[in-house]
Amino acid sequence: MAQPTPKQLRKRYLSRPPVEPMKLSPGMTVEELVDVYRKAGAFNGGRLAEACDLFGRMIDSGATIALTVTGAMTPAGMGGAIQAMIEAGFVDLIISTGANIYHDLHFALKLPVVQGHFNVDDKELYRAGVERIYDIFITEDSLLDTDAFVREALEKAPADLQGNISTPQLHRYLADVAWKNAPLPEKSFLCTAAKYDVPVFTSSPGDSSIGMNVAAMKLRGGKTTVDPDLDVLLSTSIVYDADKNGVVILGGGSPKNFYLQTQPTLWQILDLNRGGHEFVLQISTDSPQWGGLSGATPSEAISWGKVQAEMIKNHVVLYADSTLAAPLVFAYALATRKKRKPKRLYARLPELFGALQKAHLKKHPGAGALSEMKSAGKTKKK
Repeated sequence: MAQPTPKQLRKRYLSRPPVEPMKLSPGMTVEELVDVYRKAGAFNGGRLAEACDLFGRMIDSGATIALTVTGAMTPAGMGGAIQAMIEAGFVDLIISTGANIYHDLHFALKLPVVQGHFNVDDKELYRAGVERIYDIFITEDSLLDTDAFVREALEKAPADLQGNISTPQLHRYLADVAWKNAPLPEKSFLCTAAKYDVPVFTSSPGDSSIGMNVAAMKLRGGKTTVDPDLDVLLSTSIVYDADKNGVVILGGGSPKNFYLQTQPTLWQILDLNRGGHEFVLQISTDSPQWGGLSGATPSEAISWGKVQAEMIKNHVVLYADSTLAAPLVFAYALATRKKRKPKRLYARLPELFGALQKAHLKKHPGAGALSEMKSAGKTKKK
């Protein structure tokens, strides 16, 4: 085949939309501002417009949408933005670090989370009993009061919480207790998630003060044990059931991989291939060349069977601070999309778990050890 001529190459490369100077005007709406970014189309302003469009396509497709959260998002006030997405039906499940859930409870319990500063004497803060999260101040008493709330809830846990449970079960119970007893449950995304039956997972349950308090209860004869195996199977059952799957990733880390690994769990482990997630939007300040998970791009995830190669236009990485970019993406969705009916996945978890088990055992009747299973292979069939 003949190589294209320089003129043909130039025509191909210059056939894309022109860069338009950004025209700003008083009283612009979020929708109008995003359109300005879209018409300029350059750098992360352009990616922001693409992110807004991608999130809109996720919503329009009816996809089951996950939100993964790392970093100190709830102390920075991002819990309110997450609540708006839950209430609009734009987020169906959440995977978060335990720290974000723990700090979210401060708001429900009406404990101080205040605007601080990064240029301070941390030794002086230590003497004052004040903890710093970059430019946010919380108090030692806030930590101790939240710890007491978690432990007291566990001490009164009903029989179905005494034994092996999933993190969605634990978080739903804590949210129910907060709705009944906390002064301001309406300020907590965890409580809003419970109201709309949105399951909230933690990929590393021991890596937060909630997990630390669950562990401490063992010293008092506590019977509640968080079982990560249940989380793996429950999250995978949600993905297996969905017609389409999408995710908004704030940061990266363990919650990001926990969600993306549901696809290899299906094709690699359970022989129930779904072909990868259809939509991936990541907002991150991390770069891919360092080899860290938070910088790993959706295109890299294609090689693992986590993301569909055929849907490359539905993969966007926006390199920006989540506290800047996510509220814009979410506000644009609220301005341009109608609310969706909540999927209420938490109430369906037993049903979804049973369907996954049935499908796996149908392919492997009488299956014993995993070593006896056949390799599933990375086929692209559903």
